[in-house]
Amino acid sequence: MNDVSSGPRYQQLARQLKSAIEQGELQPGKRLPASRVYAQELGVSRATVEAAYGELVAQGWLERRGQAGTFVSEGVVPGPAAAEPVWYGGEQPEPQPFQMGLPALDLFPRALWARVMGRRLRTQTRFDLALGDVCGEMALRTAIVEYLRFSRSIECLPEQVFITTGFAASMTLILQTLGKPGDKIWLEDPGFPLIRPLIARQGITFCPVPVDDEGLCVEEGIKSAPEARFALLTPAHQSPLGVALSLPRRHQLLDWAAHQDAWVIEDDYDSEFRYQGKPLPPVKSLDAPQRVIYAGTFSKAMFPALRTAWLVVPLPQVAAFREQASLAACGVPLLWQMTLADFMREGHFWRHLKKMRQHYAQRRKWLEQALTEQGFDVKPQQGGIQLVMAVEGDDREMARRGREARLAVQALSDWRMNSFGEKGLLMSFTNISSLAMAQQQVRMLVNIIGK
Repeated sequence: MNDVSSGPRYQQLARQLKSAIEQGELQPGKRLPASRVYAQELGVSRATVEAAYGELVAQGWLERRGQAGTFVSEGVVPGPAAAEPVWYGGEQPEPQPFQMGLPALDLFPRALWARVMGRRLRTQTRFDLALGDVCGEMALRTAIVEYLRFSRSIECLPEQVFITTGFAASMTLILQTLGKPGDKIWLEDPGFPLIRPLIARQGITFCPVPVDDEGLCVEEGIKSAPEARFALLTPAHQSPLGVALSLPRRHQLLDWAAHQDAWVIEDDYDSEFRYQGKPLPPVKSLDAPQRVIYAGTFSKAMFPALRTAWLVVPLPQVAAFREQASLAACGVPLLWQMTLADFMREGHFWRHLKKMRQHYAQRRKWLEQALTEQGFDVKPQQGGIQLVMAVEGDDREMARRGREARLAVQALSDWRMNSFGEKGLLMSFTNISSLAMAQQQVRMLVNIIGK
């Protein structure tokens, strides 16, 4: 178990409060003192208390109830059963400051989700205990079709939707169905690095394509690897630079794919979170030649443990994808699929996205303000759940020092393959629950990497 006396003061306080909850000294539903009052009692800054409260909210130990204050979560079970578990490697995988790829854990309506799932459990029949459709349950696939039609202007049939256990599983299904060793794939440069080992395992060759202010440089891709079989890109909100693929380049990309019989894999990973105007239309909505495979996930919109993603494949390829999918059962449990279908059909998913959009816009402002107060340069972006902070010097070394201090910043240089450009640090703001918390975390960053 972690020593409560080590680490930054706000983490010490968070561990003390967590221990009090586990031991039953703070019961579920108990209201905590206001941060100003508690700070005066402890002789610390209000920012320290806010940061401690915010960390425990993100972990689910506390919950905020607006003006009513901060309370111990009702779902917490005190006593020995709630003792801190032993994790592989000896570290508990708690969210770290600036951790990317993680939605706001404090904003997900866990009680509502539990009610919807509980209703599903109570109404299950014996047939729900068997294996479901290898492509995913029709109820969920239909709910996704309705959502995409309304939100993303994508017209498709439930038969075109395939449920997977995440983006990595979606990519594996695509490459095993349509690819063969020796094929080439365009990858955005800079771009998401963790997908590269998976692509390499399929025997596919990387073709890095630079990104500029209009997104993927399609002309450069055609010049360097016109014969590529695939193009993987994030056109709505390029990861990590945040730019959108321009309309002329979208048409240019589709023309190339049609003439080369190539496949465009559109990763629409966080398009729901755009803070100025409506989300940009996906390339899939322009896909007259039927060359786009659309990939989405619930990990960023809901919570990562859901482990549920989807693909929309062109109608002529449905049979081939179904044949490949039939080699293994769908990895998402039937109960989770049906609960998610109910959650979407009853409008909860849409309302949750709307709430997240509003909170993320505020949380991004808090982090931007805290960074600019310290003299950092934040790159403007219109959406997404992360930002890029420009830095001078060795961003890899800065990220390494940050990780040693449990600050989960990433170096922009680690996302590059061949491209050159300014240095930067990538960070998320989703679990920052106050301006004070943002300022506290940024001060910690400054102490580690300097300015």
